[in-house]
Amino acid sequence: MFYRASLQAAAALASLSLLAGCGLLSDSGSEVEQKIVVGTTSEPSTLDPAAAWDNSWELMRNVFQTLMSYPSGSTKPEPDAAEWCKFTDTTSTSYRCKLRAGLKFSNGDKLDAEAVKYSIDRITALKVKGGPVGMLGSLDRIETKGDDIVVFHLTKPDATFPFILTTPAMSLVAPSAYSEHKLRSDGKITGSGPYLLDSYKPGKSAELVKNPDYKGYANRKNDAVTIRYFKDSAPVVAALRKNEIDAIYRGLTAEEVVSLEENKDKDSNLQIVETVGADIRFLVFNPKDPAAGNVAVRRAIAQLVDRDALVAKVYQGTAEPLYSMVPKGIAGHTTSFFDAYGDPDQGKAKQILNKAGITKPVELTLWFTTDRYGSSTAPEFDELKRQLESSGLFRITLKSKPWKTFQEGFTKGEYPVFGRGWFPDFPDPDNFIAPFLGKDSITGMPYMKNEITKDLLPQTRKESDRGAVSKQFERAQQILVDDVRILPLWQGKLYVASGEDIGGGERALDPQTVMQMWELYRKASW
Repeated sequence: MFYRASLQAAAALASLSLLAGCGLLSDSGSEVEQKIVVGTTSEPSTLDPAAAWDNSWELMRNVFQTLMSYPSGSTKPEPDAAEWCKFTDTTSTSYRCKLRAGLKFSNGDKLDAEAVKYSIDRITALKVKGGPVGMLGSLDRIETKGDDIVVFHLTKPDATFPFILTTPAMSLVAPSAYSEHKLRSDGKITGSGPYLLDSYKPGKSAELVKNPDYKGYANRKNDAVTIRYFKDSAPVVAALRKNEIDAIYRGLTAEEVVSLEENKDKDSNLQIVETVGADIRFLVFNPKDPAAGNVAVRRAIAQLVDRDALVAKVYQGTAEPLYSMVPKGIAGHTTSFFDAYGDPDQGKAKQILNKAGITKPVELTLWFTTDRYGSSTAPEFDELKRQLESSGLFRITLKSKPWKTFQEGFTKGEYPVFGRGWFPDFPDPDNFIAPFLGKDSITGMPYMKNEITKDLLPQTRKESDRGAVSKQFERAQQILVDDVRILPLWQGKLYVASGEDIGGGERALDPQTVMQMWELYRKASW
């Protein structure tokens, strides 16, 4: 992914793989330790998997193990800490895993079946608001058989359960280091993943070193990784140009992508590669707010938002308009919002409001986070404000906070309207519908729709052929259009920039768009 355009030809990839197996040589001929420095604007909000349903996963993937994961190049769940996993009944309600032999945590504790059970049970026990407990709605209980067999008993058929087990939220933790009564908050990690967290400085850096006891699928092509966290996009790009970091993931603005793509002479030692992204951006409306809780207000906004102008002005071709919660490239994608509202129309928006008895401009506050999705977020909300106010139907106030306090605010229901992003837990339409519904919605506000949660989703989860359930997901998307509790705006493309001496990026992002740091390496100079 660090080369521009699509993947290299097979022969080229083969030669790169050969180089990846070789360390750099010093003048004396001895092998030099490979260290990679990666910059990002995506700082973890937590180091505890039981609370993580956000970009904290990007660190967790590299320091924890999950039972199932995505070996590089794979698009379906395959064993990681497990030797194998499978459904053992015809109704897909009993899922059994056998652990690899000899696993242990970084503190020396044995990683056995009881540790697996403890790790997953802890998520449901802590039940962190806005956390990953919502992913375990189909789990009834966990049974262990000896040291190496874990059986997940489900309350109902759930063909997505293997996908759920791949997510870093289901990371395996040492019971002796993680309380079942509270989240861990000492800034440390006790896992069994490819790397150990040698040190962590919130907002500044995470130092990763190889875990000598790791047993799993990851083929580590470097010895250590430093992740540097930046508050803004400009400093991280400046750091890359000064060779202070080797690569960037998450944090490039559209202008910076275009600049790096086009300005070949100035940045001849840099590379940038685009890959298809399933990450989406959307507005969330608080049903308890006097204005945002009025469906007419929400529908008027849906009628006014000009997605084409938004992505053209702010994202310059690095994103595309999104008219449903299920993005392009995922089975079941529709254009339901465009079908319902068509092109932006001030007259129609005014009719919607007038019919509801609203004749004066609606005053609303839109909130966004300053440090989660990159520096383009502020210009995006400036453009949304301009669009809504130019209609004469709205008066918009913009407010923002850093992610951690922003997250605390929306989980408490403090914001009338706010912007969120969603990076998929796994590449399935279920993952763009289910997380936003129910009492444990990731929006922080319960969203109850029985037709979806009790009828449509259960139907789809009986079917292992995910392409055969498009009609149910089309209906679910139509229900979301009628409510406009969530308004999709755009879906993005993913970019990684690096020095030209860095290889392995074409394999670094898994289907959850999480960076697998072990794939990065410094190319040999000979």
